[in-house]
This record gives sequence, structure tokens and C-alpha cells, in this order.
Amino acid sequence: MAPLVPKPAVHITVIRQALVLFGLALTLVGMPAQGQNTGAVSEYALKSALLFKLPLFIYRPNAARNPDYRVCVMGNSPFGGALDKLAQTPIDNRAVALVRLNGNGDARDCDILFITRSETPVLDAILNRLSKLPTVTVSDIDGFARSGGMVELALGSDANAISILINRKAAQKQNIEFNAQLLRLAKVVDP
Repeated sequence: MAPLVPKPAVHITVIRQALVLFGLALTLVGMPAQGQNTGAVSEYALKSALLFKLPLFIYRPNAARNPDYRVCVMGNSPFGGALDKLAQTPIDNRAVALVRLNGNGDARDCDILFITRSETPVLDAILNRLSKLPTVTVSDIDGFARSGGMVELALGSDANAISILINRKAAQKQNIEFNAQLLRLAKVVDP
């Protein structure tokens, strides 16, 4: 294993800014999610923002890095144009490639993969296919993290808040780790 090399101070500033932005996104998550007033933020606008902030809090093996950051969506996308707008901003100093996959799509080159609810009937098969890949799996399917997915964006019991559930064991099998700040904000679940 290569020795850890300290990052320059600039990276610390970037990380602090990212944490502030992520905290802001989590604050927004507590807002009403479904048009209960004219200023409400939609559920999928919040989930898309979280999906694009997650990479800042995920450590992946360097060998798994693509030249661009590949954000993939498998199934019928509920995001509308929100992901297209967010994909214009680089992630980790890399251009973003937004890829839409059908249920049989190849997620081999995805850095992060959002599996939509339309894929619920075949979820076990999808997670089994992905079990050897360094792809961060994310979904809002109920019970996703307990089923072997890595990150679940779950609606709270009052349907007004989004919680982040993390399955660390599933991620660690692919040498993927999460930032300690994210782990403090999320709920870690065991399968």
C-alpha cells in the first residue's frame, strides 16, 4: 500500500467549502419536499443536489478513476432536467459525463450510479452484477441500503425530509470509504 501523502492546504479549503455546501443541502433536505408552499423545493431537486455532492465525501481507489466523472442513472429517471444542469459543474476537478442506462445497461464505467425505482423488480440482479465494481450505488428504493446498495436517499417518516442511509460493508467490499463528516450526518445500516 502506498504511503499517504498530505494534501496541500488548498484542498483543505475546498473540502471545508464542500462540507458547508453539503450541510446546506442537508438543511434544504429538511424543507417541505412536495409543493406544500410556493417556495418548496421538489424531492428530486434535493436528491439530485445530494447525488452531485456525494462524490466529495467518497473515497474510491485511484485505479478506478475515469478522466471524466461518470454519473449514471439506471431506469426511468425521475429527475427531469435537474441532473443536466448539475452535470455542467465539474466534480473533483473533472468534467461530468451524465449517462442514462436502461436496466441492461453496462455500469462498468460509472463512478456513481443512481438506480431508479423502476428497477425495483430486478434490484437484486443489478446489485449482484455490480458487486465486484468500484461503482458507488445510490437509490431511493425503500430498503436499498439493507439490500446491499451503498447509499439510500430515503424519505423521512413525515415525507418532508430526506435521510441518507449508508451501507459501509457493501462499499468496503469495493474499497470505497465515506468521509467521517458524512458518516456523522448519515445513518449507517447493516444488511
